[in-house]
Formats: sequence, structure tokens, C-alpha cells
Amino acid sequence: MLDRIVAVRREALARAKQVTPAAKLEERAGTAPPVRDFAAALSRDGLNVIAELKKASPSRGLLRKDYNPAALAPALEAAGAAALSVLTEPDFFQGDLADLQVARSLCRVPVLRKDFLFDSYQLLEARAAGADAYLLIAALFSTAELRQLLLAGRQLGMAALVEVHTAEELARALDAGAELVGVNNRNLKTLEVEVETSLRLVEQIPDHCLAVSESGLRTGEQLQRLRAAGFDAFLIGESLMQAPDPAQALRALLGG
Repeated sequence: MLDRIVAVRREALARAKQVTPAAKLEERAGTAPPVRDFAAALSRDGLNVIAELKKASPSRGLLRKDYNPAALAPALEAAGAAALSVLTEPDFFQGDLADLQVARSLCRVPVLRKDFLFDSYQLLEARAAGADAYLLIAALFSTAELRQLLLAGRQLGMAALVEVHTAEELARALDAGAELVGVNNRNLKTLEVEVETSLRLVEQIPDHCLAVSESGLRTGEQLQRLRAAGFDAFLIGESLMQAPDPAQALRALLGG
């Protein structure tokens, strides 16, 4: 599945570069709203949730029929989200960069671009759209490639959440200089979810890094357990998007 998605994204990237030169994106990035501090938002005391706006997924299909980023973003912020994540991948997740632009314009918390990113051009797209942070999937890169994309993001002022699934990927991310590490409980090869993945890897994440647990989180008890184990924040999407009232679901997770 990961290989299929990346292949489609590479084709889309080639088309995008023909339509909009990188120089044009650099101009837009230069006039984008100032970057909000993603790392600081995840460093607060308590349960820091990155609430994810996601219309669909390959494993679950359509998650939310009435998907409306303009309504979801301010509602999730008001419910206590420390930050937002917006899925922008169109072919498998039915997302769009416009969704991120809308969400970012209607909230005050930092916003992460969640996509399959592997080229500095995509980071320019993210910043031009107003993103404060972006996701990198360690499985896609060598240490040198990952280091290069981390540097490119820093030059734009954005934070990078580097997603890992194994101890080997975690070691590679740390060698590349990652300071925000996300442990994805979903195996991107099988799409199966195992929250124990986070508990296995958290002890190997250095104290100077922020640790984020991702995928399969549905209860406040899970968040409390992971917080006690050393996680600073939690990225939650499907359980919120499938709830009748995502904001109320987030309040319940946070104990409100």
C-alpha cells in the first residue's frame, strides 16, 4: 500500500512542478502567515492531542460523509486540541491542500500537513498553504535523505514530525536529527494496528525529543497509559472523524 501511494504521489508531483514552478511557491511561502510553534504546543502539561482532519483512508474507506474542515477546525480547537493535522493526499484519503488552508485560517493552533512527502517542493507547497509542520515517514528514506528534508523544512521555519514503525527506523530518524518523533501504531505494510508498538519504542526515544503516539487511539485510558510511559502528545484521527460530534468525542478523550 505504501509503495502504491508513493508511486501515485510521484506522478502527481511531476505534474504539479510543470504547473507551478518552485520559484512561484517560494514567493507564496514568503508571504504565508507566520509559523506557529508546533513543538511548544505539544510540550504543555497534560494530554496534548493533535486532532486529525481526515475524510477517508485506504483501510477504513469513507470516514466522514459530511467532512467540512471549516467547521471541524474551530470546533476541535475549542474542544482542547493542542494542534491540528490535515490529510492533504487526494487519491487515497480524499484530501486537498485547500483543506489545510481553510483549517489554518480558522484556528489559532499549529497545523501539520499530513501527506506522503519526499521532495522539498512538497515542503514549499506546505508552507505556502500555511502549514506550521509536516510529516516525514522514515520508511521512505535513507538517513541522508531524511537529514536533507529536515534541513529543508527548518529553512522554511517548519517543524517535522518524523514517523517511525520500528526500532531501525527510529535509529535512522535520530541519526538524521529528528527532534519530533511519531510512533505509528499502524503497520503501513499490513494496515494492522497495535498500540503496543508505541510502548515498545518509547524507551528508545531520547528525553530531548518530543514523542507522539499515532493511530488506533480511542480511549482516555489509552492516552493516560501512554502519557505515563513517556509520550508528550497523541495524534488521533479516525475515532474523531467517525464520531457523530468530533468535538464532543475529543472532550471525552481529554476527560471533559
